[in-house]
Amino acid sequence: MKTAYIDCFSGISGDMFIGALIDAGLPFDELKRILATLPIDHYSLDAKKEIKNGLTGTKFSVHQEHKEHAHRGLREITDIIEKGDLSAGCRERILRIFKAIALEEGKIHGLSPDEIHFHEIGAIDSIIDIAGAAFGMEYMGIESVSCSKVPLGSGFINSGHGRIPLPAPATIALLKGVPVYDSGLECELVTPTGAALLKEFSGSFGAMPPMTIESVGYGAGSRDLSDRPNLLRILIGKEDTQKTIETVVVMDANLDDTNPEWLGFMMDRLLEAGALDVVFSPVQMKKNRPGVQIQVIGRPQDKDKLLDVIFSESTTLGIRFSYSQRQVLERTQAEIDSPWGNLRVKKVTGRNGNTVIYPEYEDCRRVAREQNLSLREIYYRVMAENVNSIKGNRD
Repeated sequence: MKTAYIDCFSGISGDMFIGALIDAGLPFDELKRILATLPIDHYSLDAKKEIKNGLTGTKFSVHQEHKEHAHRGLREITDIIEKGDLSAGCRERILRIFKAIALEEGKIHGLSPDEIHFHEIGAIDSIIDIAGAAFGMEYMGIESVSCSKVPLGSGFINSGHGRIPLPAPATIALLKGVPVYDSGLECELVTPTGAALLKEFSGSFGAMPPMTIESVGYGAGSRDLSDRPNLLRILIGKEDTQKTIETVVVMDANLDDTNPEWLGFMMDRLLEAGALDVVFSPVQMKKNRPGVQIQVIGRPQDKDKLLDVIFSESTTLGIRFSYSQRQVLERTQAEIDSPWGNLRVKKVTGRNGNTVIYPEYEDCRRVAREQNLSLREIYYRVMAENVNSIKGNRD
């Protein structure tokens, strides 16, 4: 599987994203050809090499013949994209990005997504950036993407709504669930378009995953930064499927005044909300009170849901959270024949390539009750089965 790692040490914008793809091998002529099929006039595209702090990257630019004042809504943008010579999957991805932006803009301004008329995001250059990025990822065959933590700037910027703080409200809303940090720079490092592209393409955030690098591209930004090269780096290569690394959010809180009867219910709700793991540990707290430490591991996109459950089902006034990496083994679900019928199992492939079968607890528990057998006996029988006896895999 072809994978990409987005290293946004200086932030990200739509033009930097496309510049990085071109620098990594996306043919500029092919990009121009496909974008020319969109019913948009009076613009030209340019891609040239620029040097930032001694490093060379590609600066992608959209030049308009005159300053337009069109404020396009979702319907107008949808009509433009639908008329382009794009694949169905590419069109779907482009419109999903615009809908995500419209949803967050609507929340900010108290409007429905269909009522939003974009100022900056509906301009020609933004439509080109989003359509070009989606086409570029498809053309280069990139199937999975991970991204570094995202630096944010501060200060103020002028927008179609007037002077607004940085990061822009839409940018912050789109980056929910993404690990970010303060860059210390007073300028815009992440645009709404850049944030929307990250959320659409990236499946995880944090350290670079195991991969074999085949090409590297640098996309140049418009300004020069004081402490770093204003470049976006993309690394493209083959994914190492045997050493899967993903980003998780780890939340924990200490409780010394929660009814123990509530904890079991809270665990059930956390697992229903998407938690990957929930652990309760005994701790000794202030004033020598015995307490319970709650630790919850989940996917970054589920963070808000999990925090809501912890706050609503416990008495805690604060929850610590951080982002971490975990490495998981390749696993699939399958079935095996047994004296008691078909039983579900996990087929797990280890780092050395060996495969082990693990029983599914619920199936073994059911058989133990029905046959009046010990759970241990059923587990031993299942784990003794040869991998070749598996009937079929299920994703």
